[in-house]
Order: sequence, then C-alpha cells, then structure tokens
Amino acid sequence: MQAEKLTAQIFQKKSFLCIGLDTDLNRIPEFLQGEQDPVFEFNKRIIEATSDLAVAYKPNLAFYEAMGPSGWRSLERTLEVIPDDIMVIADAKRGDIGNTARKYAETFFQRYDFEAVTVAPYMGKDSVQPFLEYEDKWVFLLALTSNAGAQDFQYISDGKTLHEHVLEKSQSWANESVGELGFVVGATRPEDLGRIRQLAPKSWFLVPGVGAQGGTVEEVASAALTDFGGLLVNSSRGIIYASNGADFAQAARNAALNLQQKMAEFL
Repeated sequence: MQAEKLTAQIFQKKSFLCIGLDTDLNRIPEFLQGEQDPVFEFNKRIIEATSDLAVAYKPNLAFYEAMGPSGWRSLERTLEVIPDDIMVIADAKRGDIGNTARKYAETFFQRYDFEAVTVAPYMGKDSVQPFLEYEDKWVFLLALTSNAGAQDFQYISDGKTLHEHVLEKSQSWANESVGELGFVVGATRPEDLGRIRQLAPKSWFLVPGVGAQGGTVEEVASAALTDFGGLLVNSSRGIIYASNGADFAQAARNAALNLQQKMAEFL
C-alpha cells in the first residue's frame, strides 16, 4: 500500500484506527463455538461491523500459530474478507539473520500478502533489510513498546536511550529501500511520544496500548499526529472483546465508533 493511499483513507474516514485481531479461541462467544471455524466466524463479524471505521487490521500471529494448522487456515480466510483498501499488518515481531529474514519476508509479503509486518531491530540492519526490499510493503520496527518490560532495555542510555539509537540509525536504512519503514511506539508512554515524533518527523507510527492498556487517543494525537496522518492507533481487546454475548459485533462497533469519533476531532 502506498503511503498516499493510507493518508487518503485516514482523512476520508476521519480515522487512524487499527483494530487488533488478537482472537483467542477461549474468549470467543459460546454460541460461535459450534461453528466449523469459530475464529474465522468471529473475525468476519468483527470486520463486517467495523470496516467503515478502521484503516487497518492487525492480526497477532501468536493467537493463530498457537492453534497449529487450523489457526493458519483461520488467518488465511480472515485475510480474504478484509476489504482491499484497508491495510493488514502481520503482528509477528520477527527478527533474525538475513537469509532467515528473507524467508519471513517471503512468508508475509508473498505467501500471505500482508501489507505490513512488525519487526524486532535487535540484530541490526541485515535482519531488517530483506523486509524493505518489497515495494509498497511496510515494516514497523519496534522502537518503544507499550509493555512494562520496555524499561528493562529500551531506556538504557549512554546519553541517548537505546530506543533513540534505534530510531536514528534505522531511518537511514529506509533511504536505501523501496519499502516503507515506520515504528512501533506505545501509547502508554505519552510523555515520550512528542520527543520521538521530533526524532522521526516523517515516519509513520503504529501505536498499540490504547484501551485495555490505558493509553488514550487524545494523548497520542496531541503528541504525534502529522499533516499526513502519520499514525495508526491500535486497539485490540477493548474492541473485539467489548462483549462476549450475541451482541459482540455490535458492541465492537460501538467501541470502535467511540475511538473513531475522538480521532475525528483531530482530523
């Protein structure tokens, strides 16, 4: 997906909402459990209820891989029902040596045709570059994450924090590639978002942590929204598990609409 197309979607829908499809078989409403493919049925109804409000969906691969072959089939069927004009991000957090990274890139960008994938930067440029060799495909590199454990390494400083080194160094890689390079920056750290936006003024941020983890649209948009959009704010559990009853799809829509209306105020 070209960046201009994503920007157009954001301003057309008045939304920079990304919905995380972290679909746990144990949390799917009981009445769907008798379906041949309950994960797909759940995802399909969530997508049908929210696709006019979202500009991206983000399946978390762990929830599908944990089910083995049936999980991959559910994922593949899910990808087929997401509208073509909506970005689909593989939340895979891969990161390995170059020849392995090349196969991961082939998996997500050729075999499953995702528009984007999350990648860990720890092993450096040659572990990221294979993902950036695909035109109009996106890499969201982990920079400052939303989990409590981010404190363990990401704030280590020698005058600059580790995540600042990641942001500064990796932007040069994007200049040598045909793919788009963005960053994962957690919504639970609003005090850092403005500083990170200054370090990467032209980059797109994938921002998890709104909703169940405590981040807010207002804090994120105030700190990091740009004139081209520049943000994909993700909510997963707060939307897809808004209800565990027969009304789960409508409840998901209501939760997504609440976030979209807040986003519209900034657009």
